[in-house]
Amino acid sequence: MKRFHVHVSVMDLRQSIGFYSKLFGVEPTVAKSDYAKWMLDDPRINFAISTREGKAGLNHLGFQVDTSDELTQLREQAQQADIAAVEEMGAACCYAKSDKHWIEDPQGIAWETFHTLGDIPVFGTAAVKADKASACCTPKVSISAIPIKVQSACCG
Repeated sequence: MKRFHVHVSVMDLRQSIGFYSKLFGVEPTVAKSDYAKWMLDDPRINFAISTREGKAGLNHLGFQVDTSDELTQLREQAQQADIAAVEEMGAACCYAKSDKHWIEDPQGIAWETFHTLGDIPVFGTAAVKADKASACCTPKVSISAIPIKVQSACCG
């Protein structure tokens, strides 16, 4: 089953945690010094905020799936639609290890589809290549310019 994912970059994490906790009626599932996440069931959403980008606003959208088979299905759907993607297996981002792929809509908004494999104690791998990934692992290069073949762009 899919869970909608929204990641917003914020300037003041403490203030934003307070706001979203009131809005959602619950405290975050994960709260770190630079990141917070709510795993809500109604609506079914993975809502994350972080201070890693240096500017406020939409970071990326996506879908979190429960199984690797669901991830494969969505990847194949994008491939059949001739939508270029960046694949990352075992990516270490946002305090989690995940298999994922990224696509980009016509406006340049990054969409992440991912299957979480487990938690990790750090935001992401320290060895991030500046020309390939941002602080939250969204590819900085235009995804539409990348061939559909398997690529690795995130967190090392």
